[in-house]
Amino acid sequence: MFTNAVLISVLIMVVLSLVRVNVIFAILIAAITAGLVSGLNVTEAVEVIVSGMGGQSNTALSYILLGIFAVMIGLSGITTILVQHMLRIIGKQKIILVLVIAGIACLSQNAVPVHIAFIPILIPPLLPLFNKLKVDRRAVAAALTFGLKAPYIMIPAGFGLIFQGIIRDEMKANGMEIALSDVTQAMLLPGLGMVVGLLIAVFVTYRKDRVSKKKDGLHVEPEDEGIPEDFYEQEKVTWNLGHTMTVLAILVALVTQLMTDSLVIGALSGIIVMFATRVVKFSQGERVVHEGIGMMGMIAFVMLIASGYATILKETGAVSELVERTDGWLDGNHALIATVMLLVGLVITMGIGSSFGTIPVIAALYVPICLATGFSPVATAALIGTAGALGDAGSPASDSTLGPTSGLNADGRHNHIWETCVPTFLHYNIPLFIFGVLAAVLF
Repeated sequence: MFTNAVLISVLIMVVLSLVRVNVIFAILIAAITAGLVSGLNVTEAVEVIVSGMGGQSNTALSYILLGIFAVMIGLSGITTILVQHMLRIIGKQKIILVLVIAGIACLSQNAVPVHIAFIPILIPPLLPLFNKLKVDRRAVAAALTFGLKAPYIMIPAGFGLIFQGIIRDEMKANGMEIALSDVTQAMLLPGLGMVVGLLIAVFVTYRKDRVSKKKDGLHVEPEDEGIPEDFYEQEKVTWNLGHTMTVLAILVALVTQLMTDSLVIGALSGIIVMFATRVVKFSQGERVVHEGIGMMGMIAFVMLIASGYATILKETGAVSELVERTDGWLDGNHALIATVMLLVGLVITMGIGSSFGTIPVIAALYVPICLATGFSPVATAALIGTAGALGDAGSPASDSTLGPTSGLNADGRHNHIWETCVPTFLHYNIPLFIFGVLAAVLF
């Protein structure tokens, strides 16, 4: 059990990340370790990792293009108008500001399914305001991650329809029929756990004033004194034709994405409109590409390597071995079975970094156990969905944590592991785990 490649490699990845080894190196070393423990040599392990990286190539290209599109939107000046409107509505109420950000993030999963694309557009212009109001950026990270996860867990629309549809389809493929409405019912209680986690993060843990410091690895600069006192009274930016064309580009990108079901085509269409309408000149192309890659390139590379890591875990049989060994410990107690199964799901998802990608693996392993031990279809769906979501918050390789960091660290004042991954792991995985066990027992 304790020599399993999944356990050992995930432990190595977490430890390396916590001691501030770059996440790319941490995942790469963990993936190679998984291969070595499974009996491969270094060359074979690297070959499997590289062969699996193509599994996220579409996502990686999407994030690069979204980063470029976000830079172009920023150059248009429309984000300044957005910030000014938020200031007039919210004022200096920092808790309300954090909750509004959580609400906007929720819309990105269902009503306007753009996932993390809004973060590099919305968050960087707000960073001076966060410093002025002394907002703890860990609270903002928690709010963003909540909005990126909770809606697709609970609401069968947008990404939620995809997530819950995968649970239904994979359960059926493994011999257990369930209706989509029953999957939604199963996920409401675990989703409620995330609501509890958000409220604790915003109103208790990260309520106090905090100004983020800039870290360059050699020294820590003095605390930012915030933005000028006349920030709230500065001259308003007036709406112009360029802003109208920017809104048109955003709408074109959104509609194209929904029609083609492709973030790549959607982002590319928005970029073309921005160039064609001269909101951004062709001579600025090199700048926007450079800044866009700088903003989202890290996420793209992490997703590629994480895909290779997931491939080596699957192809070596390490995941199946972990569940088979765990199965021998179970004695028919539903609460104990649910606890052990969710612990296994946590480890698997921490390694793979994708709740959507984990569901097929989890379902193939969980459904036979649940059938044999008498779990109802709703309880089984709750276990599979919760196990898939567990670890997504808190995983260094998850876009639910990489996305918030990309925005909050735009000024170099936010640490991915200690200020995004650790807070979101504590505030969401713990309540998800508890409420997931309750759902499995009650249903």
